[in-house]
Amino acid sequence: MENALSMKKETNQSTSNYSPNTLESLLEINWNCMEQNKEIEKVIENKFLTPSKFALEIEKIVASEKINYIDAIVHYCEINEVEIDSITKIISKPLKEKLKWDATRLNFMKKTSRAKLPL
Repeated sequence: MENALSMKKETNQSTSNYSPNTLESLLEINWNCMEQNKEIEKVIENKFLTPSKFALEIEKIVASEKINYIDAIVHYCEINEVEIDSITKIISKPLKEKLKWDATRLNFMKKTSRAKLPL
């Protein structure tokens, strides 16, 4: 307990040695640095593929090429040189439902089946 009190007194004494202007300058936020961080975040966000971005890309392919979702994902993987196995991690739930609908429509799955897509 005494150690804690002595440490508290030392901390108070060490901060009281600084002038108010010095403390204010230490607490000042460097806005330029924060703007650079935001730019870095945008670059990272653009570089990495998120489930929502991936779903949007697949929707664009389906609309423009007029193909089903299964073929659109295969097409996307071929264009971007991505392994199909790695895509399973970024398929969103709505996109999975559309894939399941396509699979049942194309008779890859039974309509009454409780089978799951290997995603």
